[in-house]
Amino acid sequence: MYYSAIKYHDIANGLGVRTVLFVSGCRNRCKGCFQPQTWNFSYGQPFVKETEEEILCSLEPDYIKGLTLLGGDPFEPENQKALLPFVKRVKETYPQKDIWAYTGYLLDRDLQEGGKCFTQATKEFLNLIDVLVDGPFIEEEKSMLLKFKGSANQRVIDMNDYKKTGKIKELL
Repeated sequence: MYYSAIKYHDIANGLGVRTVLFVSGCRNRCKGCFQPQTWNFSYGQPFVKETEEEILCSLEPDYIKGLTLLGGDPFEPENQKALLPFVKRVKETYPQKDIWAYTGYLLDRDLQEGGKCFTQATKEFLNLIDVLVDGPFIEEEKSMLLKFKGSANQRVIDMNDYKKTGKIKELL
């Protein structure tokens, strides 16, 4: 897996101060995407053990609320496979930190068994996520007034509630 950027002390991609990993690779290719260069699965730098260690160290301070995964798309099958062991390490090392993930795919369609992006890793990967922002970016529904999402169709989903009830509850 490749990544395009890592942002430290980010406040735009989830609640609180966060470390944000922008993965490479996205098949959605949404019109008006703010990072079309990340559609390419080989864009940026390889995600290696040193990268993981750097991110883990960045999460250590108490004022860092958690990790956010976006891209590209972390839920592309190739990216899920690479991210799952890393996200497990994050949760094991920092169980008090939350993990947000952004995807252009829909939780209740594409990330379910039989869905477009469902893999052997999907269920476990989703179980490690606290908040999922799902749905493709739709340029015609774009608004700068929305919190933590780019277009009105996207959902900010409480994954902890979803794991308990099986129902989608939006946070914002």
